Amino acid sequence: MPKLFYRRFFLFNLQFLAAAGFTLLLIALLATNPYKSQAEIELPNLGDTSSVMISPVQEKILGQRWLRAYRSQVPTSSDPLIIDYLEQLFGRLLPYSQLDDKRIDLVVVENNTLNAFAVPGNVIGVHTGLLMYAKTENQLAAVLSHEMGHLSQRHYARRLEQQKKMMMPMLAGMLAGLVLAANSDSDAGMAAIMGTQAAAQQASLAFSRQNEQEADRIGMQTMVQAGLDPHAAADMFEEMVRANRLNRRPPEYLLTHPVSETRVADARNRAMQYERKPVEDNLEFQLMRSRVRVDAEETPQIAARMFKSELDKESAYPDASRYGWALALMESSQFDAARDALAPLLEKDPTRITYQIMRADIEIAAERYKAGLDIIEAQLKQHPDSYPLIIRHAEALMKAGIYQQCADILDRYSRKRSNDDYVWYLLAEVNGLAGNILGVHEARAEYFILNGVYDRAQIQLRNALKLTQGNQYRTALLEERLKYVEEHMRNGGF
Repeated sequence: MPKLFYRRFFLFNLQFLAAAGFTLLLIALLATNPYKSQAEIELPNLGDTSSVMISPVQEKILGQRWLRAYRSQVPTSSDPLIIDYLEQLFGRLLPYSQLDDKRIDLVVVENNTLNAFAVPGNVIGVHTGLLMYAKTENQLAAVLSHEMGHLSQRHYARRLEQQKKMMMPMLAGMLAGLVLAANSDSDAGMAAIMGTQAAAQQASLAFSRQNEQEADRIGMQTMVQAGLDPHAAADMFEEMVRANRLNRRPPEYLLTHPVSETRVADARNRAMQYERKPVEDNLEFQLMRSRVRVDAEETPQIAARMFKSELDKESAYPDASRYGWALALMESSQFDAARDALAPLLEKDPTRITYQIMRADIEIAAERYKAGLDIIEAQLKQHPDSYPLIIRHAEALMKAGIYQQCADILDRYSRKRSNDDYVWYLLAEVNGLAGNILGVHEARAEYFILNGVYDRAQIQLRNALKLTQGNQYRTALLEERLKYVEEHMRNGGF
């Protein structure tokens, strides 16, 4: 993915992270108090429960710092369709969750393993592989609702009250363990965990049986109130147990959320309180699942044969199989075949944005930029706030060489979606193509900040300041941003 271009400059050696980085992160966390200046920092009295427990506001700040450290070391997805779908699904669930703060920070990890996680401060991570293992949207929603249940009950903070001295080691250990899980899908990755200090910290990811039961119960309540199928939790547990039997080692999710026969039975019994009604699956979930499945195959040609075989054998979700087939054909540069494969879907459901974006993607991949832009711009008139359409519009304008219009769109959108590192990545790229060197430095700095690469952000901001002499307002903004970056650098980047 293009996002990895910058990140490769800052990837840690994972074994070094697990063995030595834990200590450095622990020191950084202990030295950081979000409410005091560097001169006023005081280490907490670890024997006092009240000084160990952190407020929700402090939890949020630490969660943001954790997220940036995680992003700096893990390949994350920039697919606007998948990101938008997951954000829309969270949007359906969050109003019915018990979270006081209904805002979450989603990170989508490019990894085909079955995993999801929640971090204090309302950070939720989803491996793309979860969309492959979940067979229905309800099963996916059950996992997300469960993670929100952990956050709403502040299970991490409650464990810290019992363990007192474990807050800082736990957050650092979570980072090491989840980075290792996200960067490997083989036994070698597990061997790396077991051979380092991260092995001991892996246990800090796991919740108690009581916490799991509570998150299961609250997650099911969220599902019911959101109008989704409460039986899906047990269905998903059974998928996980099946995946466990088929693999030489358990999926990462089962290492931190163990699923026993008793837990499956408990979920079934709890769901029996609600009448099981036939649930028609959301086609959009199946379409996103097809996108993940195409990327998971070794080549798009193999993916095309797989989806064509599904269609020939009467697929359970023929529209999703056809969509995957069209996507795989496009990615293998078979543009005419991709158009033919997509045509029945467009005829059946011409208003679906996902199909229209695929239609435009085919034209842009074939370097028929005007045709592709016409499709996207027509859709934007009907859906001006669509995240996937806005991103695709910017990407298409850049490929077509219409740099200034692209830069203007992204500059405006970066204010609305300031925590989206891919928006800043695109803005840096197009500013470079448009010859706006100051814009390049500013956008790259924001990208690096969001990915926890503070030394490179510092370089970009210093370069930007050299170009703003005489502009007091812009200089002041950049100087404030530089102070922010340098403070994080003094605190070890955390």
